Amino acid sequence: MGKGAATRERILGIAEAAVLAKGFGATSIDEIIAEAGITKSGFFYHFKDKNALARDMVLRYVAANDRLFDEIFDRARQLSDDPLQAFLIGLKLLAELMADLPSGHPGCVIASICYQERLFDREVRDLNARSVASWNARFHGYLTQIAAVHPPRREVDLEDLAAMLSCVVDGGIIMAKALNDPRRLERQVLTFRSVVKLIFAPA
Repeated sequence: MGKGAATRERILGIAEAAVLAKGFGATSIDEIIAEAGITKSGFFYHFKDKNALARDMVLRYVAANDRLFDEIFDRARQLSDDPLQAFLIGLKLLAELMADLPSGHPGCVIASICYQERLFDREVRDLNARSVASWNARFHGYLTQIAAVHPPRREVDLEDLAAMLSCVVDGGIIMAKALNDPRRLERQVLTFRSVVKLIFAPA
C-alpha cells in the first residue's frame, strides 16, 4: 500500500471509530485531521467533502463485512455439503466471532447513517440501502438453497427470514450497548440459529 493509500485508509479508520462512538453529526473534519496528523488540504485531497467521506466509509465497511461473511460461510461449506448444516455452522462461527470481541461489537456504520440520514446526500443514502439489500440477498440465497433440500416445516417467507438476521445483528449490537452486556449479540445470533433449525431441520 502506497503512502497516499495508507493515509486514506488511516483517515477512514479514524472517521469510522469517531462515527461509531458519537455519530456522524458530532464528528468534525477538524478532529479527524488532528488525529490523523495531516493538514486540511491533505484531507480534501482524499475527500472532497463530508459526504464523500461517508460514501467511502460505507464502501469500506461493506467490503470488510462481505469479506467476513465470505470467510465464515465459505469455511462452513467446506465443513458440510448439506446447505442447512453449513448455514448452521456459519451462524455458530459468526456467534463465536462476536463473542471474541473484547469490548463487544463497536457498532454499525450503516445504522449510524440511517439514524442521521438527513445529513447525507442521496448517493450516500442509496448506497446505504443497497448495502443492506445486498446482505439480505446473500442470506436469502443461503436459505433458498436450504429450502430446496429441506422444505420448511412451517410456512415462512424466506426473504423476511433472511432480513431477520440483519435485524438480529443490528438489534443485538444496540441491546448489548444499552444493557452493557457484550455477550448479548452472540446469544441473539445463536437464537436465530435455533429458529432456523426449528424451521428446516427434519422432525
